[in-house]
Amino acid sequence: MIVKQCLIFLLYSLCANVFKVAGMKSKAKGSQGQFPITQNVTVVEGGTANMTCRVDYNDNTSLQWSNPAQQTLFFGDKKALRDHRIELVRASWQELTIRISDVSLSDEGQYTCSLFTMPVKTTKAYLTVLGIPGRPEITGFTKPAMEEDVITLTCTTSGSKPAANIRWFRNDKEVQGTKELNATGKSFTVRSSLQFEVDKRDDGVAYTCSVEHESLSKPYMTTEVLEVHYAPHLEITHSLIIPQEGQYFKLECVSIGNPPPEPVLWSKDGGELPDIERMIVEGRELTITTLNKTDNGTYRCEASNHLGTSSAEYILYVYDPNALGHHGPDHALIGGVVAVVVFITLCLIIVFGRYLARHKGTYLTHEAKGAEDAPDADTAIINAEGNHVHAEEKKEYFI
Repeated sequence: MIVKQCLIFLLYSLCANVFKVAGMKSKAKGSQGQFPITQNVTVVEGGTANMTCRVDYNDNTSLQWSNPAQQTLFFGDKKALRDHRIELVRASWQELTIRISDVSLSDEGQYTCSLFTMPVKTTKAYLTVLGIPGRPEITGFTKPAMEEDVITLTCTTSGSKPAANIRWFRNDKEVQGTKELNATGKSFTVRSSLQFEVDKRDDGVAYTCSVEHESLSKPYMTTEVLEVHYAPHLEITHSLIIPQEGQYFKLECVSIGNPPPEPVLWSKDGGELPDIERMIVEGRELTITTLNKTDNGTYRCEASNHLGTSSAEYILYVYDPNALGHHGPDHALIGGVVAVVVFITLCLIIVFGRYLARHKGTYLTHEAKGAEDAPDADTAIINAEGNHVHAEEKKEYFI
């Protein structure tokens, strides 16, 4: 009985060892067939990058992260490289995650995660670092520009990776510039230029340089407002359409120029303004408080800046309100319409009279003689037969 029990125990032990060895071989085979899993990472310069390596199954085999120079960063939970920016986030048999803070362009490259089986299995992960472009600057313009000057505006931004894109806007409308690209290490300096001839329409115009890049949530912008000096241009506006005696009347000399033309000089008929109290000059305005016939004449305003002189003229004629009447302009219009209607009517009468004269004619009729004396119709017909020789020519007129 004891011998039988011993045999059963030995058989059980042998089977257990066989299953244990088979399980260990199966685990070793699964570990050898397992590759670590990683993902590429993109981060903005100065930001933080998390590098994660995982395996679905690991039989107590260590994971390791190495940088692009093949320097070991972490072996399991053991830090190998003295870099205060690199920290351990998580370390287990299935995962090794590290954090790189304050990432620079030099950190970009291919990182390696290794699983130390026999043989060692590795997987690559690429760290992309985006270089943030610097805020743009516009150069090449010195205020003020003179009309007809040719100027060049240049917008520059540096430090971008990949190269930033520059766009130009004249107020709200996009205009095309000339682009230039220079590499400085791993980053780029980008320039874009606009060249054009300025005129008075460019005075006060805003030229905006916009820098766009995938590292920016919204574009960087900078603006240059142009100041253009140009010769003056004058015009005279007036307050009444038909100036009449006794009315209040104002002339204004409207000037366009940069710098603003000052002062404005008023004159009448080539000489000074009459020295009368009814005429008041206030800057660009000439006011006549009560018009009369003596105010008739040519009024002139003149102004200048350092680029030139300009003038404008207005011929004033003061109407007599009694001659015009309260509705003078309306009566003149009605008289003109009446004259046209009378003229058209006469023409129609003449044409109609000529038409009637041309259609007057002579017509021949034949009427049987004696028919009117017949007692009845049959007798009238008999008496009328053969009587055509006595037919009398009758004339009919169409009037």
